[in-house]
Amino acid sequence: MPKAPVSILAVDDEAALLQALKGLLEQVGYYVQTASDGIAAINLIQSLPFDLVLLDVKMPRVDGIEVLRFIKDHYLDTQVIMLTGVSDVRMAVECMQLGAFHYVTKPYSAEELLAIIDRAMERKQLIIQNKALKSELERHTFSSQIVSNSKVFLDLLNLASRVAPTDSTVLIQGASGTGKELIANFLHTNSLRADLPFMALNCSSIPETLIESELFGHEKGAFTDAIVTKQGLVEIANGGTLFLDEVAEISLMIQPKLLRFLQTGEYRRVGGNKNFKSDVRIISATNKDLRQEVGTGRFREDLLYRLNVITLSLPPLRDRKDDIPLLVDYFLKKRFPLREPKKMEDRAMEVLMKYDWPGNVRELENVVERAAILSLDEEIRVDDLALPIGTRATFDSIASGDPGAVRIGSAARMVDIEKAHIAGVLKSVSWNKNVAAKILDISLKTLYTKIQQFDLTKD
Repeated sequence: MPKAPVSILAVDDEAALLQALKGLLEQVGYYVQTASDGIAAINLIQSLPFDLVLLDVKMPRVDGIEVLRFIKDHYLDTQVIMLTGVSDVRMAVECMQLGAFHYVTKPYSAEELLAIIDRAMERKQLIIQNKALKSELERHTFSSQIVSNSKVFLDLLNLASRVAPTDSTVLIQGASGTGKELIANFLHTNSLRADLPFMALNCSSIPETLIESELFGHEKGAFTDAIVTKQGLVEIANGGTLFLDEVAEISLMIQPKLLRFLQTGEYRRVGGNKNFKSDVRIISATNKDLRQEVGTGRFREDLLYRLNVITLSLPPLRDRKDDIPLLVDYFLKKRFPLREPKKMEDRAMEVLMKYDWPGNVRELENVVERAAILSLDEEIRVDDLALPIGTRATFDSIASGDPGAVRIGSAARMVDIEKAHIAGVLKSVSWNKNVAAKILDISLKTLYTKIQQFDLTKD
């Protein structure tokens, strides 16, 4: 999406000066509106978005200082440059303390004013970028690198690449750990909004009472802890993309407000009565069946239709096991970027390929990273894999090719399963009996009894 021209409001009670200023700014390429007094300026600011306001200090009825206060109370990102015919240090200091970007004394040269406007726009862009960067640092994400050779996943990427350049809403469905946020990043990076903010909100991690404030912002004094006006994510992400993860967790109280925003682009901050507009693309994700949620009354049907213009369904890792060696290699290289990465031995890789990975790619990454840290040399072995308690002994046997291995669900005696389980736990913690007892949820005395009963040895 091409960048919109910078929008400037010029406010001055001297008509001739105002027209000259308007002509100069339009000649450079700015979009310019004018107001001849403070009241007209406030009315325009409430009805139109402005990137910057050039504001005369001395005006009848409502002066520039009051307009500056209004802007900084309600429109935090709007930059303000104060213009005055009087050189007054105290006035300049007061304006800067109230949040003005600069204070310019008349008469000024065109070059001087345009240079200050450029710096003000750079500051505005830095503020937006810093907010987006803070959001990126605060949220847990997968790498932006997509690793796959499986047909099912490549087909999905092909569809995503066709959808990315559009402004259509996209619903990403998939189990936890399949990479929903990774696909959301892919859609944004390959869209026409790629150079504008990508903001993410995990709807399940925000209390119901605060999610409206996170989305739409709040006014100062809207509730007990609202000591300053706060921008919402739809405002910060204006022009870019907003990713709503676990969208099924949004309460029925907030869903109509989200639906209205999707329909009109308009929203209100909590505690406010003014309408704002924002142009953001909404990408949402869920690990639930939203149609089933609609059937139970927990999700609005009209909101579902707005969110899933395009639906992308991510396959679980068990359906793309051919990717496991590629993913393991990628995670190991990411773990050791400055030297030769560790290698996964064949028996250990066989274990990884046979496991069903209920936690999907995220679980695989955690297992590989832990194994890389704990392995004693440059090769990762079966003993280094922290697989779920209760399946470890089975996996050891699978990797060794023992056809007589005790398997969960097989025709094995309970006592044999218990013995294999306790042996597997002890081995996974290097025979640290205190840790093993905690994992098994039994007393240390009981563990010693079981070790003696089953004749278990460290060797």
